Amino acid sequence: MNRFLTIFHLIIFSAILSSSSFAIESKLETKKSTPYDPVPVVMDHIKDAHDWHFFDYKDEDGHEHPVSVSLPVILYTDGNLDVFMSSEFNHGHSKVSKGNRTYKLEHGKIIETSGLSLLDFSITKNVAAMFISAILLFIILIPSAKAYRKNNGVPGGLQAFLEPLILFVKDDIIKQNIGKKYTKYLPFLMTVFFFILINNLLGLIPGSANVTGNIAVTFVLSFVTFVVTTISGNKNYWGHIFRPPGVPILLLPIMVPIEFLGIFTKPFALMIRLFANISAGHIIILSLISLIFIAQDSLGNGGAWGVAPVSVLFVLFISLIEILVAFLQAYIFTLLSAVFIGMAVVEEH
Repeated sequence: MNRFLTIFHLIIFSAILSSSSFAIESKLETKKSTPYDPVPVVMDHIKDAHDWHFFDYKDEDGHEHPVSVSLPVILYTDGNLDVFMSSEFNHGHSKVSKGNRTYKLEHGKIIETSGLSLLDFSITKNVAAMFISAILLFIILIPSAKAYRKNNGVPGGLQAFLEPLILFVKDDIIKQNIGKKYTKYLPFLMTVFFFILINNLLGLIPGSANVTGNIAVTFVLSFVTFVVTTISGNKNYWGHIFRPPGVPILLLPIMVPIEFLGIFTKPFALMIRLFANISAGHIIILSLISLIFIAQDSLGNGGAWGVAPVSVLFVLFISLIEILVAFLQAYIFTLLSAVFIGMAVVEEH
């Protein structure tokens, strides 16, 4: 386990150092008339996109060329289904015409130039990353389950590595907080834990997608928890909401709305907590890298090279913390989901 983490840390450090060095070299060769503004760069890296951008390079003439993977664009407009690759937008510099419909990419969003409303079903960067994480989950967990059945529950190889984590989630999170009826919710909560964990870890790799730092993703995860909790609620659960025990009748007009509002604030807190923690980590790392370019603008090339080692070391430190946060946020989301479900199914004593 320790050897695996050490190798993982070194890979992350090497990737960050190499990408940082490439960015520094590119920036130091360019004389800019305006001060470097890190905000657009940082926000562009953490938001979703219609292509998977890695980096830019310059040719001999000084023209920048992006290195990216084009993703499918799927649009339903005015009764027509238009499918094409995002490369046709030429990174926002070109418009795409399909029949009487013309599309353009504006601030990462596709719009129809004549004002027609459209439904966007495109495979964006985050969607592609979720497909990758789902495939990895299948590759890791399905063979593990088959090996358990084949070996009569005796772990081996990958199963031996995963077993402490699986047992921890099963016994210390799900079973402890839900109780006797935990087996009904075991597949959902186990899937949520590993889905969040694997996307948190993949998001630490430079150039990867910020899936769990996207509020739409955390909204769907928390909404599913809300639906499961609401459907599972028994008579005792709803009784505590609409007729809190031990509360005087005069206070019911105050307490009932508060209890009812709590049904929605709990999943809302789940959504914001995961989104804010993951996004904050990405923003800090990118901001530390941006210090190199800010120093270059203020102090020249010597200032940039002087700040670079300190900046990269701090990035390494934050990245190590982010590995802990990746596990911690998966744990907290699963724990609170289990607590909410447990509150909904607990029987009256």
